[in-house]
Amino acid sequence: MRRAAVLGAPVAHSLSPVLHRAAYAALGLGHWSYEAIECREDGLPALIGGLDRSWAGLSLTMPLKRTVLPLLDEVSELAVAVGGANTVVFREGRRLGHNTDVHGIVTALAEAGVASADRPPGSALIMGGGATACSALAALHELGLSHATVAVRDESRAAEAVAAAGRLGVTIAVRHLARLEDLLPADLVISTLPGDAAGRYAAAVAKSGAAVFDVAYAPWPTPLAAAVEETGGAVVGGFPMLLHQAVRQVALMTGREDVPVEVMRRAGEAEIARRHCG
Repeated sequence: MRRAAVLGAPVAHSLSPVLHRAAYAALGLGHWSYEAIECREDGLPALIGGLDRSWAGLSLTMPLKRTVLPLLDEVSELAVAVGGANTVVFREGRRLGHNTDVHGIVTALAEAGVASADRPPGSALIMGGGATACSALAALHELGLSHATVAVRDESRAAEAVAAAGRLGVTIAVRHLARLEDLLPADLVISTLPGDAAGRYAAAVAKSGAAVFDVAYAPWPTPLAAAVEETGGAVVGGFPMLLHQAVRQVALMTGREDVPVEVMRRAGEAEIARRHCG
């Protein structure tokens, strides 16, 4: 038996078990299991230290993505730059840390035709300055941008983003969300805020004509996404990011490159619909 799990607190809502299990079934990996384990920061060292050789990997939610770093034997350059690892792979007795969130963002934007390395946005505005904003900065860097604006409710909340930008070699301008209209237009707006918090800025963003990536995925559409869609603007939701980061996780943990993206997509969408109807 090979085991994997997602850790976090709370973690019961996570879609990761649905996505990973769908992949295992399609790949014929009947001896693989994936579960959700409630784990807080103070419990992470003991939990990881107690895992046996049957464990292949872990998915981590915040705030464990930062907490795990000193517990790892090796951390990818990207995870170091972003300041967090959302994936741990156990290989030959070693703990290897990766960040697949950036891949999820880049792939989601390219899949939607919003932005790619061949067609990067000319300018970008990130709403929020926490861990997801750091991944967004790394994604923008991969797309070829060297500058971005980060808008936050309190400039002290941008410390993580400022530090990540420095490691990535990206310059950022930190501004207050209250002055959002003065920061627009931008070719791409990335909202890392909760859906209800971003809703108060929906009218301004929609009016600006910007393409929007909203990391929220349920309930969908968010007020921000709905406002942009009403004006005919391009919107990318958080589920494609979640899907593609999980696809990369499955590849890293199993060593398989033929990860069934569409099978995982259908399983995730069906679960979101089930929860919404319930």
